[in-house]
Amino acid sequence: MHCKTYRNFIDGNWRDALSGDQFETLNPADDTVVGHVAKSGRIDAQEAIRAARKGHEALQRMTVWERSALCDAVADEVQKRRGDLADILAREQGKPLLTEAYGEVDAAITGFREAGELVKWMEGEYIPVETPGVRAISFRKARGVYAVITPWNFPVNIPVEYLAPCLAAGNGVVWVPAPTTSACAGVLMECIAAAGLPDGAINLVHGPGDVVGDEAVSNLGTDGIGFTGSPLTGGKIAKRGAGKPMLLELGGNGPVIVLDDADLDKAADAAAFGCFFNAGQVCAASGRILTTRSIHQALAEKLTERARAITVGNPIKDSVTMGPLNNPSVIAKIEEHVADGVRLGGEVLTGGSRIKDLGSDQFFAPTVIDNVPGEALLNTAETFGPVAPIIVCEDDDDLIRVANSAGHGLAAGVFTQDLSRAFRFGEEIAAGLVNINNPSCYWELHLPFGGAPGKSSGIGRLGGKHTLRAVTEAKTITFNIQ
Repeated sequence: MHCKTYRNFIDGNWRDALSGDQFETLNPADDTVVGHVAKSGRIDAQEAIRAARKGHEALQRMTVWERSALCDAVADEVQKRRGDLADILAREQGKPLLTEAYGEVDAAITGFREAGELVKWMEGEYIPVETPGVRAISFRKARGVYAVITPWNFPVNIPVEYLAPCLAAGNGVVWVPAPTTSACAGVLMECIAAAGLPDGAINLVHGPGDVVGDEAVSNLGTDGIGFTGSPLTGGKIAKRGAGKPMLLELGGNGPVIVLDDADLDKAADAAAFGCFFNAGQVCAASGRILTTRSIHQALAEKLTERARAITVGNPIKDSVTMGPLNNPSVIAKIEEHVADGVRLGGEVLTGGSRIKDLGSDQFFAPTVIDNVPGEALLNTAETFGPVAPIIVCEDDDDLIRVANSAGHGLAAGVFTQDLSRAFRFGEEIAAGLVNINNPSCYWELHLPFGGAPGKSSGIGRLGGKHTLRAVTEAKTITFNIQ
C-alpha cells in the first residue's frame, strides 16, 4: 500500500516541517509503514502559535451561531470520511475496525455537533450590586489560544473533546498529537480544513512531544492548556505551563467492585468489557476487579470464560474483537506488571504473555490473574493493557479501602442490587465518576469526567458544557445608568 505523507497544517496551509525532517508511523499489527510525517521543531510550533492568535481574533468576530455552524460543518466533513477515519484508526492505532473504530469516529461526529449546540445556550448573568445606579453583567469569553496535546489511544475522539469546544467558544488552537498516531490526526485535520474555518483557527503540528508539545505549553503566546495522557507527562506540563488555565485528564486504574449480592453475569460482562475494550488502553479501563471471598471463585471463572472468548488478531479482519497494543513501551509495562503480580502470589488463570505468530510482537493475550495482593503494581499503578487482576477483600470497608489505596481516581464501577450499598460506595470511592451496575469506562460525551482530588488523575472536567466552561472565562462589565 502506498504510504501517504502527513504534513503540518498552519495558518490555513499544509506545510512541511521547516527542517524538512520526517518520521514514520507504523501499523502495530504487522510493523508496516502507515505514513511519513513531518517532524517539526520549536520554530514550527511558534509559527502555529502566531497563526492561532490570528485565528482566535477571527473567531471572536463571529457570532456564536456562526461558530456553531462551523462545528456542524466539521461534523459533516467527518461524516463524509467516516470510512477513511475508521480505516486509519484500525491500521495505525490497532483497534478493531467494525467493533471499535467506527464507534470512535461516530463519537467524534457527535462531539462537534454537541459543542456547536451547547455553546448557543451558554448564558451569562445579571448580577445585583449594592451601589445605586450601577448594573453588572457577566458572560463567558474565550481565553485566547489553547495548546492541545492528545494521546494515541483514542486519536480521533479525544482531540475532538478539546478541539470542538475550543472552536465553538472562539479559541485558536495549536494541536500536537501523539507521534504514533500522526496519520489519524492528519486525516481528522483534513476534515477540519475542508469545513472552511478561518485561517489559524485550528493548527496541527506533528513532532516529538518534548519539543513541539513543550513549546506549545510553555510559550507565552498560548493562554490555556488541554492535555490527556499520563500523570508523569501531565506533571511536566503543569510545571512548564505554570500559571495558565489547565484541563488535564491523566488516566486511572479504575476499580470494579463486585459485591456479594451482584448479578455475577452482568458484572463479569461489564468487567470484561472494561478490561479488554481497546486492548485495555483506556484511561477509565477496569484496571482491577475487587470482590469478596464468597463469590470470588465464581466471578473468576466467568471472567476467564469471557477472556478466552475474545478473538485477537489483525484489527482489519471482521472476526477480530481485540487488536494489538499500540507501541512497544506499553506492552513492556504490561509484562512488568503481570510478572510483579505473579511474583507476589497472583495466579494466572488465562493469558499472561504475548501471542506469537500474529504478524508482530505487540499482541498480548487477554489475561485474568487471581488472588492479586494489594501491594502489586496491578493494584497500585495503571497497567493500560488487557489484564483483569482479581483482588479478594474481606468486607465492604476493606473493598473501599483497597479501592482508594491506588494513586489514581478517575472512574470506577460498582455492582450490587442494594441501593443503600450502591450509594455508600458511590460517595466513598475516590473517583470523579462512579458507575453503578455499569462498566467503569461507561461515559457519554456530555457527562463531567475527571479525577478525584488528592489523586493523580488530573484537574478539571471534560464533557459537554463542562469543557466549554473550562476553555472560557467569566468576563464582567459594570456600567452606570445615572
